[in-house]
Amino acid sequence: RAELADAVAAREAAGWRLVGTWASEAARVEAWRPRLATEVDHRSIPHETDWLRTAVHLHKGCYRGQETIARVHNLGRPPRRVVMLHLDGSGHLLPAPGAEITLDGRAVGAVTSVARHHELGPIALAVLKRSAPVDAELLVDCDGGAISAAQEVVVPGEGVSVDRPAARGPVGRGVTPRGEGAPTSML
Repeated sequence: RAELADAVAAREAAGWRLVGTWASEAARVEAWRPRLATEVDHRSIPHETDWLRTAVHLHKGCYRGQETIARVHNLGRPPRRVVMLHLDGSGHLLPAPGAEITLDGRAVGAVTSVARHHELGPIALAVLKRSAPVDAELLVDCDGGAISAAQEVVVPGEGVSVDRPAARGPVGRGVTPRGEGAPTSML
């Protein structure tokens, strides 16, 4: 705290533009950057928040939760996914964090962070069920009525990351490789 004024003056002298917390929060939401205090709860795994791309090292040694991370990395399909919502701003309503998101009358998720962006207008980060279609228009509860929201995909519904291993072909009992006959007997 004692060096804060000097640090601010040095950044201003270097040409940095200072902004307030509302502007920095809007930039965080626009950049799809989940925050531990809002988008993450006791059930979260890195696949749901896009942290496999930016924060989790899959080739390091043993660590707590490694089996869950490896399973979902190899198989895909995390139970939830983070999306950015483009909120309808015509009614000048903003949902509160924790507001329920519905699709066809059933709850599919909750808003986690909300901001007013200088170019995009009202935006939010939300955690949705994986089963919610990525092209569906959602309704978000607000004081004053529900507002519509379009999603921008952050984590794909199938949850496949770019460095996922390639599939090895069909796997199943009784499946024989192409061109080979079934065994005639077992001795």
